[in-house]
Amino acid sequence: MVSLLYGIAAVFAFWWLMRAFQRANPADVAKLVKRVGGFALIGLAALLAVRGRIDMALLLGCAGAWLLGWSTPFARIPGFGGAKSPGQVSRVRSAMIEMELSHDTGELAGTVLAGAYAGRRLADLDEKALKDLYEACRGADPEGVRLLEAYFDRRFAGWRQHAQGDADAGTRRETKGGAMTEEEAHQILGLEPGASADDVRRAHRLLMKKLHPDQGGSTYLAARVNEAKDVLLSRHR
Repeated sequence: MVSLLYGIAAVFAFWWLMRAFQRANPADVAKLVKRVGGFALIGLAALLAVRGRIDMALLLGCAGAWLLGWSTPFARIPGFGGAKSPGQVSRVRSAMIEMELSHDTGELAGTVLAGAYAGRRLADLDEKALKDLYEACRGADPEGVRLLEAYFDRRFAGWRQHAQGDADAGTRRETKGGAMTEEEAHQILGLEPGASADDVRRAHRLLMKKLHPDQGGSTYLAARVNEAKDVLLSRHR
């Protein structure tokens, strides 16, 4: 009887966890998985170190530290992601919205540049205000619409399934505001003017990882990052 009760409890717990993961923001789930995996690897590394397997302990410890975003002995080796500067931010701007992507955390934040909510941070606006802003952008700022959609994907998991008129959202024609300037490209990649080709490629790789669908990524922002890379690399050809 006790075993049956444990089995029922286990099934219920599994069902509850699956429901929670379905409702959770994909970016939050990915961060949780990285955090749990990082601590698990560090714990295993400590166990191996106690048993004398220093080589494996170092390898697993560095992998765990990388998952947790800690500094490792490989932090300055190109390709291991440690060459970036702490606090580095990418910026994408439209007529009404400026969006920022943190290279350290992958968090997306934004500021309203024009309209009724000018000067306000998106994080400070409630759902009704954000819907009003979205409608204003639909009429005057198509690029701002794409930026807000990327922000909504991070903040409101599953919002597309409940949004009115979402059925034709994927058929809207992309509108560009002209050729990207080098200044815009540097801001998008979070680089200073004069950055080398290696710096451009490294920043591009890092940002594309942050914009992966598992991280709550955005195809629009990924396209802008790709365009910025092409603009800056064209100077080095």
